[in-house]
Amino acid sequence: MSKHPLLSETEGEQQLLLGNEAIVRGALEAGVGMITCYPGTPSSEVVDTFRRIKAFDRYHMEYSINEKVAMEVACGAALSGSKSLVCMKHVGLNVAADPLFTTAYTGLPGGLVVLSADDPGCHSSQNEQDNRAYARMAHLLCLEPSSAEEACAMTKEAFFLARSLEQPVLLRTTTRISHMRGAVTLGQLPKAPTTVSFTKNPMRFVPLPAVARKRHQAVLDVLAKARIIAEHSVFTLETLHENVKIGIIASGVARAYMADALEQLGIADRVDCLELGITWPLPTERIIRFLSQHVAVLILEEGDALLERDIKALAKEHGLSTLLSGKNATLTEVLEYATPLVQTRIAEWLDLPQRPSAPDQALLSATQELPNRPPNLCPGCSHRAVYYAARKIFGDEVVYSSDIGCYTLGMLPPMRCADFLFCMGSSISGGSGFAKASGSKVVSFIGDSTFFHSGMTGLANAVFNKHSLLLVILDNGTTAMTGHQPNPGMVQESLGEACQHLDIEAIVKALGVTNVRTVNAYNLAALTKTFTELKDMDGVRVVIAKQPCVLYARRALGKRPPNVARVIAQNEDTQRCLAEFACPAFIKNGDEIAVDESLCSGCMVCLQVAPKSFKAVKRQGGQQ
Repeated sequence: MSKHPLLSETEGEQQLLLGNEAIVRGALEAGVGMITCYPGTPSSEVVDTFRRIKAFDRYHMEYSINEKVAMEVACGAALSGSKSLVCMKHVGLNVAADPLFTTAYTGLPGGLVVLSADDPGCHSSQNEQDNRAYARMAHLLCLEPSSAEEACAMTKEAFFLARSLEQPVLLRTTTRISHMRGAVTLGQLPKAPTTVSFTKNPMRFVPLPAVARKRHQAVLDVLAKARIIAEHSVFTLETLHENVKIGIIASGVARAYMADALEQLGIADRVDCLELGITWPLPTERIIRFLSQHVAVLILEEGDALLERDIKALAKEHGLSTLLSGKNATLTEVLEYATPLVQTRIAEWLDLPQRPSAPDQALLSATQELPNRPPNLCPGCSHRAVYYAARKIFGDEVVYSSDIGCYTLGMLPPMRCADFLFCMGSSISGGSGFAKASGSKVVSFIGDSTFFHSGMTGLANAVFNKHSLLLVILDNGTTAMTGHQPNPGMVQESLGEACQHLDIEAIVKALGVTNVRTVNAYNLAALTKTFTELKDMDGVRVVIAKQPCVLYARRALGKRPPNVARVIAQNEDTQRCLAEFACPAFIKNGDEIAVDESLCSGCMVCLQVAPKSFKAVKRQGGQQ
């Protein structure tokens, strides 16, 4: 079998890589020995790529059940002396914050790099939190790449700094950096990871209060060293021109937008730039010197106004009169930036007559005119059948507590099976609290991966405190939303020898739930019967609705039913099926309804909804 391109040993070779792939290459060049994660977009491709290249003789990697566990496994490996990488999306760092803050105090001799992929614009997330704030709170050195090339180089540097400082280092990316493509020049690939030896030292690594008080000062001392590193880092870049008195300080992807905007405005030689690749601790001396050399400075950063506040404080502290500008009505703290927005902001700031060029205006106009394509459950998704049955039995008589995953889309009509959501695992604990405080009947939905992530504790709490809740575990046999990564509930054949299957029903019973039913998620009669029987009962009741994700079954398991559905009658039942079940494989031509057989998954739930309107026919070409 040919070797994966990312394992190329040709130093100096250029490859066109995703930002996330560039991070993988940088980690490989650094000699990473342990990789852990809980998958979450936009970070998912990092560990998925490590899995795909199958260089397990170089490293160990694992999909952990949640980010806290992933952080702790990586911390343990880094403590033992191995260079370790833990990957997650921005909200995952909330889950992992507990061990992160403490290991910042103790330090980790082997070196730990924490990849946090932020999501400005909420492309696949419930908020836009800016995790640069974690670097400030936990006293961590933070690097922010602005290109695929830098994503590789900064990852490699992050491991060097993490080991030399014996301190976790935060590598903060965003959706645009994670998923952009760019040319990356490959460096040297080591033959094997390097480790350092672990020396027992409880007075450092066991943070009792007496130890922690001393370690707090130790981490501040490390941060002072990191500030000197930031001052002299190759990732702190200055572009200066003779007799120029205006400047821009930028970080992250805003650096790339700034470069394009200055070029398009034709003023690249009339504006000085200070680009910060290390955004915590700040290179204060470089910033102060830059401010003192300019009468006006614009601060460009996507997300919160962290740099802006820090730089304004520095200017005030040092009595500088530089006129500082930052966010305004054009560049706010919400959503992603883009070159036209940054160009407009710079033109406003300099009072230039130029505005985004005609091609940019045309592109923006065309984009605004595109029809919306709202997210939707896939044709044949078993969650749709469960939601359909739930609506039939419970309607609006109950409150629906939802969770993070594909099934969050159950909030959309006609299903309308999501009334509130907080975070991963909250459907159970949040639903319990709602039911207890209001006396309302609550039906909660959670997926199999999310159940392992943080649902088990909520369920144990519900049983312990005698809450009344109907929990539906939507078990589609994979971590579907982020790309079919493994979770403990997958069948053993899919997991292989490296992992051990855990049975959800056995776990639910072991947690003290006595009323547990497992049903086929495609069987409407069984779902309806089960929901009807459990509807008016009290206490914790659990339904496990099992059916593999249709995409996973097709792509990974090679399974696709040989038949598809076809409309055989145009009547009220056909119209009702379209209105109430709303499978994306249905198409409407005038008043007539048909099934797009190229989209039909063969689940045959529509035959159960309207048996006189549909029939099964053999898929053209047989099973695919």
